[in-house]
Amino acid sequence: MRDMLSKQAVGLKPSGIRKFFDIVSEMDDAISLGVGEPDFDTPWHIRDEGIYSLEKGRTFYTSNSGLMELRQEICNYIKRKQGVTYDPQHEVLITVGGSEAIDIGLRAVVNPGDEVLIPQPSFVSYEPCAIMAGAVPVIIELKEENEFRLTAKELEDAITEKTKILILPFPNNPTGAIMERKDLEEIAEVIRKHDILVMSDEIYAELTYKEKHVSIVEMEGMRERTILINGFSKAYAMTGWRLGYACGPREILEQMTKLHQFAIMCAPTTSQYAAVEALRNGDEDVREMSMAYNQRRRYLLNAFREMKLSCFEPFGAFYVFPCIKEFGMTSEEFAERFLAEEKVAVVPGTAFGDCGEGYLRISYAYSLDNLKLAIGKLADFVERLRQQDKKHE
Repeated sequence: MRDMLSKQAVGLKPSGIRKFFDIVSEMDDAISLGVGEPDFDTPWHIRDEGIYSLEKGRTFYTSNSGLMELRQEICNYIKRKQGVTYDPQHEVLITVGGSEAIDIGLRAVVNPGDEVLIPQPSFVSYEPCAIMAGAVPVIIELKEENEFRLTAKELEDAITEKTKILILPFPNNPTGAIMERKDLEEIAEVIRKHDILVMSDEIYAELTYKEKHVSIVEMEGMRERTILINGFSKAYAMTGWRLGYACGPREILEQMTKLHQFAIMCAPTTSQYAAVEALRNGDEDVREMSMAYNQRRRYLLNAFREMKLSCFEPFGAFYVFPCIKEFGMTSEEFAERFLAEEKVAVVPGTAFGDCGEGYLRISYAYSLDNLKLAIGKLADFVERLRQQDKKHE
């Protein structure tokens, strides 16, 4: 059969994260620091609520938008955290993870040829989702000298008459970078000036280590032009429950709900009941997990200093993004050799955009014991490379 496949689908690159994860799954005794999945179990009281919902026979479809009880709790949460009010009836949609919200959010607002601004390095889904929505991805390269933050000048320089929406991926995967209030105020000024939309992916909002997370929806005039995306995977260790949400203007959420209705119907009912419990009684769990991540973060930064491996200090998410440019290898070559020689998997920075070249993403969503073992192997590998370089001088 000729032309059996979509050229658009065929043209998409597979995820660079999954490539290394798949390799590790087939290796004996390999250590993976590659996947952004908490090593904690979902807190018991949250699991118990999911179990109870099954015992009570709550295995029906919910409304397309999700349980009203959950949408109300999300509104309560955002009001408590950001001081911003949403209408649970018309401005909240429960999705199958944050990833679905990204996909249908872009499809709901862009027309063919519209430009989507994507700061990189960043999460692997943004660019392909923009392409599949018929938009033109425009990459803004974030710089280490700016702590991988998006600056107002970088944003201004990237905007054209075709720009429709900016994706704001902070706290950032893979760099761990954050945006502080003053940064967001400057970005918001440019957004208002050019009258464009924002998709703010805040899935790591609960995992910040310098100061409380600030959302762009808190800035003047930004709530009405922002699709706010969040979920339960990272903060509550609920990755497999596949539950996220989007909040935003009614006009946009109506179209997102329509797309969700035809593609998904509704998010998993059991997960929604568990999420209600997470929002009502999960703050202490989040604090405890965040403290553990911060301990691991400090350990890694100290270990990099000891091995003299350059790495800017991240203040969000659970990733570090060390620089390996001194070794004269591409990120993929370094990661492949490290995996082959030491049986430790990390992700090449280029999995998150071409400007990630020269960096690695290392996740610290793993136990401290595993991190110590893996970083010990990294120290040995780095020292071996440096000794080899000396011999060739």
